[in-house]
This record gives sequence, C-alpha cells and structure tokens, in this order.
Amino acid sequence: MQFRQLFEKQRQLDRFIEENQQVQKDVFAEKGLALLVELSELANETRCFKFWSTKGPSKRAVLLEEYVDSVHFMLSLGNIRGFLLEEWPYLKKKQELTETFLNTTQTILTFLQHQTEENYRAMWEQYSIIAYNLDFSIDDVLHAYELKNEKNYERQRNGY
Repeated sequence: MQFRQLFEKQRQLDRFIEENQQVQKDVFAEKGLALLVELSELANETRCFKFWSTKGPSKRAVLLEEYVDSVHFMLSLGNIRGFLLEEWPYLKKKQELTETFLNTTQTILTFLQHQTEENYRAMWEQYSIIAYNLDFSIDDVLHAYELKNEKNYERQRNGY
C-alpha cells in the first residue's frame, strides 16, 4: 500500500464516523486534542519517563497500536487542511524517548496554532523519529494501521 492511499482510507473512515455520529461541526480542534492524548497514551505505554518504576514498557503490539491511533488523527488533520504527503518522511535519528515525546508534543502544538504544510510535515517527521526509536518499520505501521482501521469501523457499527 502506498502512503498516499492512507489519506483516502482515513477520509472514508472519517466520513463514515461523521455520518454515523451525525457530526455537524468542524472537529479540527477535537482531533488535535485527540492526537495529543494519543501521543500521551503511547508515552505512557513506553514508560520511558517513569524513572521511579522498574516495570518495563508494554508489549510491542500494544505500542504499535497506540502509535497508529495517532496516525489516524494525523491523517485526518491533513485531510481537513488539504495537506496530503506523498511519502512517509522516515527519519532515522536515535534519540531518548522522553525528549522525543516532548519535541513531538511541541511540534503538534505548533501545527495546531499555525496550520501550515511545513508544520504538518514536521509532525510526521517527529512521529517517524518515534517509530525509528521504537523499531517500527513503515511496513509495521501500515499493517497496524489497516488492522486498527477495520477495528474502528467495527466499533462504529457496534455503538462505540
């Protein structure tokens, strides 16, 4: 699957959800906040900042699912503003996860305040650094996105 196809898959899912939930307003801000929440949930599952605990991170599958929850919202925000990237900006940069999560949070906030294509791309670059540091390949992410996309449709059908 090509990266560009994800934007269309997300557009279809968003349309399905908005019709199913009878959404009548612009939900850009809600999706922006949801993205921040999903990033925080991923950080929580990595436990990278929990210096007070000896418990390790969640299993890889849990981390990957949390990661693609963010991907759904990033695609959705791009669709709303017409920012459709041709390819995944996969950056291979080793970085401490806590620093990466803080940088990513700042990048998301910058995009939400200044909705430019450059700031949108910067979000994807930060997420690619997270993927690299969690050892997720693009194929891992694409496959996990497909699985979660189907799960999201099923949730809507069952009154989630």
